[in-house]
Amino acid sequence: MAVVGCTKCIKFMLFFFNFVFWLAGGVILGVALWLRHDNQTSSLLMLQLDQQQAPNTFYISVYILIAVGAVMMFVGFLGCYGAIQESQCLLGTFFFMLVCLFACEVAAGIWGFSNRDTISKEMINFYDAAYHKSVDTTDSSVKTAALKVLEVFHQTLDCCGKTGTLELLTDAPANLCPKKNLVDPLLKPQGCHQKLKELFSQKLHLIGLAALVVAVIMIFEMIFTMVLCCGIRNATPVY
Repeated sequence: MAVVGCTKCIKFMLFFFNFVFWLAGGVILGVALWLRHDNQTSSLLMLQLDQQQAPNTFYISVYILIAVGAVMMFVGFLGCYGAIQESQCLLGTFFFMLVCLFACEVAAGIWGFSNRDTISKEMINFYDAAYHKSVDTTDSSVKTAALKVLEVFHQTLDCCGKTGTLELLTDAPANLCPKKNLVDPLLKPQGCHQKLKELFSQKLHLIGLAALVVAVIMIFEMIFTMVLCCGIRNATPVY
């Protein structure tokens, strides 16, 4: 027996929110894939120094985001189908998966907030290691490799040195910093430490905003699912 009245309105509202949820999953999946293949972050996170790979904490977060986007699309489809079919079994499964997904999102949000500065600090430490190797080492091959790492940082982020100058690198190549910083004396170059903080801060804010929007949608979906399940149970005749 089909639901009627307000419960029928809830049914279509749940379908609408699930469709939005499915679209949000697709958007998150697309954003995560963009973050994974973004030239600016990829060129930095693929660097190696003395057989040591650049920190990959950011990529771990991106891979989690890809998985979340894919699961959201599946759960959204399940919710849409369950709402149209008025199936208590499908809606119950959908509600359970939604609660699990919401709990995982909250846990990921707490972890991300408590470790929000970790990614930039790891990359700053990696940059500093290359900087000090290029200054302190006497091995020409190690020095060359370290200078190449610094050059990638400088060209990718449009920065120069830790704070805007190459204090200790007196014998640095002319192309180590972006050309405009060397040609225009009035334009003070920005330090790579600050640029790294800004880069990953912008990316994490984007992820956080998407997670907040999804969390609000999930709360409404859980409420509508419970109301619809109760309406279907009350509308089913008992013999």
